[in-house]
Amino acid sequence: AGGPRGARAPAGRCRVAVVSLRAAEGDALPSVAVDEGKPGATVNIAELFKGKKGILFAVPGAFTPTCSEAHFPSYVDHFAELQAAGAEVVACVSVNDPFVMSAWGKDRKAEGKVRMLADSKCELTKALDMELDATEKLGTIRSKRYAMLIEDGKITKLGMDDDAYAPFMLDALKA
Repeated sequence: AGGPRGARAPAGRCRVAVVSLRAAEGDALPSVAVDEGKPGATVNIAELFKGKKGILFAVPGAFTPTCSEAHFPSYVDHFAELQAAGAEVVACVSVNDPFVMSAWGKDRKAEGKVRMLADSKCELTKALDMELDATEKLGTIRSKRYAMLIEDGKITKLGMDDDAYAPFMLDALKA
């Protein structure tokens, strides 16, 4: 009985739409600022990729085992190939502060290759609907592991988890 006196909506008339907010192929990047190097040194993600082809990849945490030993190094190790295939920008983002991201980039020898972006307030991660509840292990909400091939500010390929590594994005660049 739904409504007054048991009135019901006619069959097929009452529908619930499920809306997915998660970034998807074909979506434009949101206009969100993140920090690079230090607090207040902001980079607008939409502007960074405007008129360019590139890769934005995210990790749950700097200096964490999988991120440091496999995901991040895949982009540093394949940087020349990614660049040769047309990537003009390769950027890593994480819900960390810019000092941590900068130190991690230096530690992983990414300078001049991968731009280290800090989503300190989780604003980009939320705008892309890529939040990961990592409070049990890392104490806060972080970003899911993903990688995006971006052309002129538009997501043309999205890889999650195991498909977020450099070889997957390299194949997408060559396609």
